[in-house]
Amino acid sequence: MATCFQLRGCGAQRLSLLPLGRGPCPCAGYLGLSTQPKPGLALLRGYAQGPAGLPPALLRTDGFVGGRWLPARAVFPVYDPASGAELGKVADCGAPEARAAVRAAYEAFCSWREVSAKERSSLLRKWYDLMIKNKEDLAKIITAENGKPLKEAQGEILYSALFLEWFSEEARRIYGDIIYTPAKDKRSLVLKQPVGVATVITPWNFPSAMITRKVGAALAAGCTVVVKPAEDTPLSALALAELAKQAGIPPGVYNVVPCSRKKAKEVGEALCTDPLVSKISFTGSTATGKILLHYAADSVKRVSMELGGHAPFIVFDSANVDQAVAGAMASKFRNSGQTCVCSNRFLVQRGIHDSFVKKLAEAIKRDLRVGNGFEEGTTQGPLINEKAIEKVEKHVSDAVSKGATIETGGKRHRFGKNFFEPTLLSNVTRDMLCSHEETFGPLAPVMKFDTEEEAVAIANAADVGLAGYFYSQDPAQIWRVAEQLEVGMVGVNEGLISTVECPFGGVKQSGLGREGSKYGIDEYLELKYVCYGGL
Repeated sequence: MATCFQLRGCGAQRLSLLPLGRGPCPCAGYLGLSTQPKPGLALLRGYAQGPAGLPPALLRTDGFVGGRWLPARAVFPVYDPASGAELGKVADCGAPEARAAVRAAYEAFCSWREVSAKERSSLLRKWYDLMIKNKEDLAKIITAENGKPLKEAQGEILYSALFLEWFSEEARRIYGDIIYTPAKDKRSLVLKQPVGVATVITPWNFPSAMITRKVGAALAAGCTVVVKPAEDTPLSALALAELAKQAGIPPGVYNVVPCSRKKAKEVGEALCTDPLVSKISFTGSTATGKILLHYAADSVKRVSMELGGHAPFIVFDSANVDQAVAGAMASKFRNSGQTCVCSNRFLVQRGIHDSFVKKLAEAIKRDLRVGNGFEEGTTQGPLINEKAIEKVEKHVSDAVSKGATIETGGKRHRFGKNFFEPTLLSNVTRDMLCSHEETFGPLAPVMKFDTEEEAVAIANAADVGLAGYFYSQDPAQIWRVAEQLEVGMVGVNEGLISTVECPFGGVKQSGLGREGSKYGIDEYLELKYVCYGGL
């Protein structure tokens, strides 16, 4: 647990800082930046011009440190994955800016931790209210930088805002304990206290919700944060910073350091190894998560991680096939298959296999429309970049070469280079790449099985375990399979399981800890035992 004396004991460089919120930004001088910007610089660098229709008031492009907008010495472009058009140039922060943001967060923590739970709750609620007020503009930013259909982006903004609302309420429910021991002259208490500064590293597929799910809990607990958003989607994180400032979140409590892919390693390392950081929260690939765990190990930092998934979707003979198809469509093709809880392996029992495949193929052809996310009726936007397209192509090609049948789709879509046709494969076997690698794209591979034991064994063969889904009308089977699946979340006769009230997280190599729900705030709290004697 961080304390306000930690700075002296950790060997960190001593910096002369003005009180936060007064005078020039405390980090500007440290970064080698002028504390008095030249006329017009804030206008030119602070806001992106952006394409027509995007909200200029929320299109921030500078880093946000200590309550101030700070340009970096370099910038990097952010592109619309649908058209390839440049949306703007964003500050390309490096390790010095990251360390300055940590220092600002630490300075703020020493006062934020003393703010009453009621006041923290009120500020989070104001931030939520501003998100709802600006929900249409925030959704447009997501669609522009991420590509998902506008309707999905609007859903993400509501989901994102609800985390702020939820944790604004949870802030006032941080309870300790009194423990009665045999000693009559002692009383034992358990206090819950904020961990300290939290590094928050988020992915591009949910550029708003993955931030508020972490930051809402952290701020409610009394922690401060430094956010490193994904290089593909930094604009949403910066828009949230603008609204946090409007809501009155104190300077230094919420900081954002965007950076290019080139600088991601140095910034990530700086944020995860800084001795003033007490907590790391990361959502992303398992491979990157393992690297960050190594960083955390050197100073034994608290860690929570939501990593890769490879979700099975099992359909038993007793299932309602129409319901299973509807659930498969919702689970597989949301955000063009680019979610960590997307169904990645479809296991269908032999008795209803053919019926399921036929109806799923019909639904894909009938209900899915590929296009620009801003176009009315679009359900499938682009994949995030060329690398993502190549992985889907590789999985399809490998499966077909080993005997799989393309029921529909199977190739890039004519709409553009980052678009891929929603694809359904049958006759899939366990030796194919799509059976043991997460695709992260609009590919639904279907494998036939005979027995319940076989399906559970295939589902549990993965070294990850984030989400799993199955359809059945047999109550006994439902209980058996729900308990046997080695995943952190199970959808029974349901393809959409995420909600702010319930814990989100996985087992095995899918991560550590839980987010959302009443449990999420515990990731940012330390327990302190107090023994009061001499009574």
